Amino acid sequence: MADQEVEVNGGIVVYELIGPEDGEVVVVTPGGRFSKDYGGVHELANALAEGGKRVLLWDRPNCGRSDVQVFGRSESHMRAQTLGQLLEKIGIDRVVAAGGSGGARDMIVFTQLYPEKVRKLLTWCIVGGTYSTMSLAGVYIMNELRTVRSQGIEGVINLGGVAGGGWAALCEANPRNADRLRAIGAEEFERVMTRWLDAFIPKPNESIPGVPDWEFDLIDVPTLVVRGGERDYDHPKRTSFEVHALIKGSRLVEPPWPEDAWEQAAAATGQGRGALFDFWQLGAPEFLKFIDE
Repeated sequence: MADQEVEVNGGIVVYELIGPEDGEVVVVTPGGRFSKDYGGVHELANALAEGGKRVLLWDRPNCGRSDVQVFGRSESHMRAQTLGQLLEKIGIDRVVAAGGSGGARDMIVFTQLYPEKVRKLLTWCIVGGTYSTMSLAGVYIMNELRTVRSQGIEGVINLGGVAGGGWAALCEANPRNADRLRAIGAEEFERVMTRWLDAFIPKPNESIPGVPDWEFDLIDVPTLVVRGGERDYDHPKRTSFEVHALIKGSRLVEPPWPEDAWEQAAAATGQGRGALFDFWQLGAPEFLKFIDE
């Protein structure tokens, strides 16, 4: 199905549905500020669709061609709220919530906020630990704060970046976004970024950024956690064990891809070959098995 648009919280969200119309809906959420069209995402969606699933892909706010949005307790909480309302707008009652990297965090928060909308939760490449969490502060927040304080909102509009291309790329992909950022203004943008920064301050009671450990008690659905790679510092092995321990009844499985898949993908991407999420499609058989149980 071609891309479609729906208004959520005063902003347009771009989404598409892949697979048989009578298939169970699986939301696949990528990481970073990457679009649903980033390499590896459609490949996983197509593999799940071949297994009979109806896959919902969506450009989260501040990703791809959707409108920028700046509100909420954290960026993941904002995205979770957006997905909850998106599902209501397009008439989908329940889903399997699946996500990797930052998308894993988004889907964990979504399951906490909208437990009635989730039948199963599926997570992999989960961010956590001091190095990874502090790294994301630089990826998502610190340049934004430096820029808005020194150059105002026009500086943000022209700001490049990593993990999706930055705000300049968002404005190029969706010309509405420049005016939306101007409407938000430097003062409000700085205020929200300062609040979102708190999610990436490592805390002893937060196994994943911005989510207190006690909130995992809100998750009461069958959950699959893919173990992090042995030397994947961005998605630590330890964090996957912590999330498994925090979600009652969850299942921890060995990675359905090479132990160093993330490191290989990062190296290849740095050399201009492939995409960070190319290996995700290798998980489709394990994911389908879990969904169909």
